Amino acid sequence: MKERGSWKIKSSEEKYDNPWINVTEYKVVNPGGGDGIYGEIHFKNIAIGIIPLDDDYNTWIVGQHRFPLDSYSWEIIEGGGKMGIDPIESAKRELAEEAGIVAEHYELIQKMHLSNSVSDEFGLIYIAKGLTFQASAPDIDEELIIKKLPFEQLYKAVMNGDMTDSLTVAGVLKTKILIDQGAV
Repeated sequence: MKERGSWKIKSSEEKYDNPWINVTEYKVVNPGGGDGIYGEIHFKNIAIGIIPLDDDYNTWIVGQHRFPLDSYSWEIIEGGGKMGIDPIESAKRELAEEAGIVAEHYELIQKMHLSNSVSDEFGLIYIAKGLTFQASAPDIDEELIIKKLPFEQLYKAVMNGDMTDSLTVAGVLKTKILIDQGAV
């Protein structure tokens, strides 16, 4: 039997596969010695989040309907970066596509796993500075609303629980710390 830490894998079966995710079900012996199953979602892209900041600490967020939640969500600029491509290039593409923003400088502020109890999804969050603006060009399957607001207003929305997207929450909280430290 294969092992993953104290879990023993008796067998595995691919249940679903598409260009973005793969779902596998494992028959396992859990750390307590009992038989069970474990489902794992493998993500084929890196989650990329970007917080653009201008010289006055304004930022831009996007709103869109999220199919899995069947609700509307306001979020930082985010999308998927293909494996094997420099994540900065993916961040640049997402920022330009979703918000029509081009940035001179990108600073990686956070690495994170988004839901490690069921998936291997990995995310990177950047602050983008030195902004210029052009027309946005969202993907054909995206219906986005772009909103400019002071970063402090975004921070308050996160603290009030009005925003629940994990990249947004983590990125905004980390950015607030960096701003308060004078590091941004």
